[in-house]
Amino acid sequence: MNKHKMITEKGVPSNSRVLMLFGQLEKLNRESMLVDPEIARQITAKILHLIQTQEKTRKEIVSKGSSGMEVILATLENTQDLQSILNILYILNELLTVGGGRRIGVFVSKGGTGILLQLVISASKESPPSEEVMLQLHSVLAKVGPKDRKFGVKARLNGALNVTVNLLKQNLQNYKLLLPCLLVLQVYSSNTVNAVSLGKNGVVELMFKIIGPYSKKNNSLLKVSLDTLGALLKSKTNAQRAVVHVPVLLYIYQDWHRNDTRHRHILIRKGILGCLKNITNIKLGRKAFIDADGMRILYNTSTECLPVRTLDPLINTSSLIMRKCFPKNRLPLPTIKSVFHHQLLRVPAEGPVAQLYNQPLGRGPIYQFYTKPPWVDDVVDESDNNEDAEAENDMENEVEEKDHHAGNDDIETDINKLRPKETHSRPFEELKIYERFFMELSEDFQVFNFDNPKKGVTATPAAPKSQRPIIVPTTQALPPKNPTAAPLQGECPHPAPVPALDLDTINITKDQDGCGDHTHSQPHPGAGLEQELVQGLERVALDGAGPQGGGGGVNKHNRQPPILAGGVAARLGGEGEEMLVEDWAEEEESSEEGVLHVPDTALLLPLHDPDLYVEMVKSTSSVPQFSEVAYPDYFGHVAPTSREHILERVYGVQRTKIFQDIERLIHPNDILDKVVYDLDIQSCPVVDGGESLKFNSQFESGNLRKAVQVRKFEYDLVLNSDINSNHYHQWFYFEVSGMRVGASYRFNIINCEKSNSQFNYGMQVLMYSVQEAISGRPRWVRTGTDICYYKNHFSRSSMAAGGQKGKSYYTMTFSMTFNHKDDVCYFAYHYPYTYSTLKMHLQKLEALRTPQTYLREDVLCETLGGNSCPLLTITAMPESTNNDQICQFRNRPLVFLSSRVHPGETNASWVMKGTLEFLMGSSPLAHSLREAYIFKIVPMLNPDGVVNGNHRCSLSGEDLNRQWQNPSPELHPTIYHTKSLLQYLAAIQRAPLVFCDYHGHSRKKNVFMYGCSLKETVWETNISATSCELHEDLGYRTLPKILSQMAPAFSMASCSFVVERSKEATARVVVWREIGVQRSYTMESTLCGCDQGKYKGLQIGTRELEEMGAQFCVALLRLKGLTSPLKLRNHAHLLDVESELMETRCKVSSTPSTYLLEDEEASFMEEVDYSAESGDEPNTADPHDNHLSDPESNNHRDSLT
Repeated sequence: MNKHKMITEKGVPSNSRVLMLFGQLEKLNRESMLVDPEIARQITAKILHLIQTQEKTRKEIVSKGSSGMEVILATLENTQDLQSILNILYILNELLTVGGGRRIGVFVSKGGTGILLQLVISASKESPPSEEVMLQLHSVLAKVGPKDRKFGVKARLNGALNVTVNLLKQNLQNYKLLLPCLLVLQVYSSNTVNAVSLGKNGVVELMFKIIGPYSKKNNSLLKVSLDTLGALLKSKTNAQRAVVHVPVLLYIYQDWHRNDTRHRHILIRKGILGCLKNITNIKLGRKAFIDADGMRILYNTSTECLPVRTLDPLINTSSLIMRKCFPKNRLPLPTIKSVFHHQLLRVPAEGPVAQLYNQPLGRGPIYQFYTKPPWVDDVVDESDNNEDAEAENDMENEVEEKDHHAGNDDIETDINKLRPKETHSRPFEELKIYERFFMELSEDFQVFNFDNPKKGVTATPAAPKSQRPIIVPTTQALPPKNPTAAPLQGECPHPAPVPALDLDTINITKDQDGCGDHTHSQPHPGAGLEQELVQGLERVALDGAGPQGGGGGVNKHNRQPPILAGGVAARLGGEGEEMLVEDWAEEEESSEEGVLHVPDTALLLPLHDPDLYVEMVKSTSSVPQFSEVAYPDYFGHVAPTSREHILERVYGVQRTKIFQDIERLIHPNDILDKVVYDLDIQSCPVVDGGESLKFNSQFESGNLRKAVQVRKFEYDLVLNSDINSNHYHQWFYFEVSGMRVGASYRFNIINCEKSNSQFNYGMQVLMYSVQEAISGRPRWVRTGTDICYYKNHFSRSSMAAGGQKGKSYYTMTFSMTFNHKDDVCYFAYHYPYTYSTLKMHLQKLEALRTPQTYLREDVLCETLGGNSCPLLTITAMPESTNNDQICQFRNRPLVFLSSRVHPGETNASWVMKGTLEFLMGSSPLAHSLREAYIFKIVPMLNPDGVVNGNHRCSLSGEDLNRQWQNPSPELHPTIYHTKSLLQYLAAIQRAPLVFCDYHGHSRKKNVFMYGCSLKETVWETNISATSCELHEDLGYRTLPKILSQMAPAFSMASCSFVVERSKEATARVVVWREIGVQRSYTMESTLCGCDQGKYKGLQIGTRELEEMGAQFCVALLRLKGLTSPLKLRNHAHLLDVESELMETRCKVSSTPSTYLLEDEEASFMEEVDYSAESGDEPNTADPHDNHLSDPESNNHRDSLT
């Protein structure tokens, strides 16, 4: 061979000895028919010696440009001499043992795999085959196989597969040859077709002849055998063959567990578990595991492993197997449909709601319109018994990571759909009726009284509502909390109810000996964010009349002690001493009235008034006809002054919770399984001597359907579906009383649907203590320990999973220790904000209006449930009736804001509250903002959903933020009329400068925006488009950029401006495309907290949310400066935005998932096994629950918003 072809590494002589030997070997290859084989033996032996003794020789052979590997392989392919073959195999073993994947890659690229496999066939034809050749061949193949993607196919096609199997069968006692054969077999089995073929050839049974109980010998062989068997059992066909061996595997595992006391053979024990894990992927395997008492065996062995941290891999795998084999249970419900039903006058033609109504009708007092007959079970599928259709994954977060990088197929690729519509879809004559909502555009103020401006602007009054009794919880005992609908059959006889007080007969006045007079000076609107809580309490007297009482008086025989719901003692008397129920009888004759202490929060909460709140509740319509008021909504919430940090996850907490769940099956006698609260059946009040907690959710925005006492201090909780729906379980708000001080209670919400949650990343639940409130601390606080979120063993029917079978629900669990005796506590998913609270706030805002503020409140429409949807107009009054002033007033640009289309995203309302308070404030910035814009605000797009405790839908059972393309005036009135307002503005050439819809996000941290960009959407796809087609003003990025510079909770990095197909019917996209608003946004606020900026590591609270709403206003003021005519002459700020956009584009090209709105959480110290299918939630199951939240995050296909 020519020496110039033998290029070697720098520093290695080109005339080295090995090059000379390779030259001789190449010459022999050309003259193989004429040369004595002894020469080839000598040359290959010399090369082997050099390779064994000189590292630089190895480097020469595989260096770039060297033909050494080709010469070796050519010699191996051509020679028939046994010793020469062995020498070359020794050479390859030496070369490929050191140097890692690069050397093997060179070998594979030169066709080495095929030559070795052909040599296997040739060697097998010898009689008998050379054991040493087979040994060396399989040793090299074991190194090469994992690096050659087509290794399994090549082996099957040339017949090497069967050669290895036969060799294995003939040498079961030859451990030296057995080991490399098993290693090669393991690589073969990674190919599914090969694994099935090997199973038919009896290899599965063969493996069980090799593995065995604890032994100190041949442990390496046993480890490889288990790994090979595990690879084979990934095939369901092979898993079926191994089902009969499940008891054997369990026995072997127990034996190794008992004898491996020093934990030196963890890999062997893990290999056994790996085999069990693959077998239990099939239904027969799970049954065999249960029948062999596998649950108890793995539970006991895992419990013994818990103290040793290095055994965590065994515990995690055991946990996975046990959870997989845990028998699937049905939710303890008669139906997954909501307890409450609202009959629709018009049923949608298609979709989930139509399916509900098209089910066969039955008879029932509550489900009088669509009750299922007894033979229809919608809770579980008939065939749902851990069907094999449900793929099992070791770690959900691993699956999410794969999906995260797989690309986003949801991105819109039709350029025509990415351009604004040229024509309006509705005739102007049809839209003229909405002119009355824009009086400010034609107002001339000629009859306006500038001396008393408040008389000049009037609101459209809401229709009067029918008054109904509202319970003030001052009865002696907590009444049973039951739905107002007719009871189902089988209910217990109900005792005579304790008379409740009617709010219409209650007079709430300040106590005469108490703190201060009846009037207060108006506080500064922003004082609630800056002042400390005043600890003095305002005492409120509750005067009521019983059934026999006269007007205003209290009948002594019917008067009830002023006990708060759940039995909290009220503070009585002028000196504020505490009086319990037992003392009431002694005082009854001498006491004329009871006094309940209510915290004086007027200075901190200028928009809250308990008296006014009660009046608002009276005019609120609900499907269950709620008749109670929750204490947090009555008392109000004052944000705590201390910071609430994101909870640090305790190592092993999820594993501990899962093991406690498994104990239910291991120790069934320890389970109480006692129903203590059930909206489906009006059961008798539980009389248990105080052994059980008492629950209630029958108040505005409440959601808890059922509570089951599992153990003494553990409760399973079931949430109610959205009305006219059979899913959307996420929002909860309920009351708990009857707790023991110091006891640790565990609460499990067992019918969650999303595959992941921020509860796994430091978010805590909210709790409100009535005892704390009456002590001067009325506030929601983040609480709960041992919080985690994981897949459970409750089956989710295909009706609730968008037609997919084999799905499971998820558990959100937390522990709580109560600090006060006889307390009443409320728990919520996020800070509650009811519809009645909004109405109260709007009335208080009207009272705070200054003469310079133009405020008008109209009723946009009435909802399906009979509640009014308010529309606010806020701007600055003109200084006079001068034509220039009036012209400036009318021509101010419009900003359109909306919020709370999803009832469970209460944080959106708190942000809106911050916006409204700032807009109505008296600061110079607020005044400048009002002078700059006309604000049109719909603060609550889904009042019915909020009132009735829904998470996602309105009473139509549909996600309103998926109805913007073609809303129905009968089914989606708030969306229909809101869109009509925008269409009217577009028709008169007054489209808003900014449209923003406030939302909440359940799976991401920080506050961020979604916008719409043709250019950025195209960049995320393979669309070919000209620069002319991609011409776009970058102004859509200006507002988010401003917010990122001034709002500490806002994250520009989390923003996305990509348009996705699943979001084409959302407000953001429709307003952008149909109304032509370039700055059309969804602003998402985290439900958890922040991981950047000033609030990094903190959970978000109402203070931060309201601050965000105020900062949004300030950002609009800065935007006004940037978009004014003078500023438009200087495009420097847009150049900055374009520069940043280009940088972002570079990042997108290297990380395609930049705009896939996945969680990017750091991994925990322990691997979190969700055992879930990420991203497999159908859009029909929860379109917003792109779910991870929310309005716009399409991560995992559970639509979140």
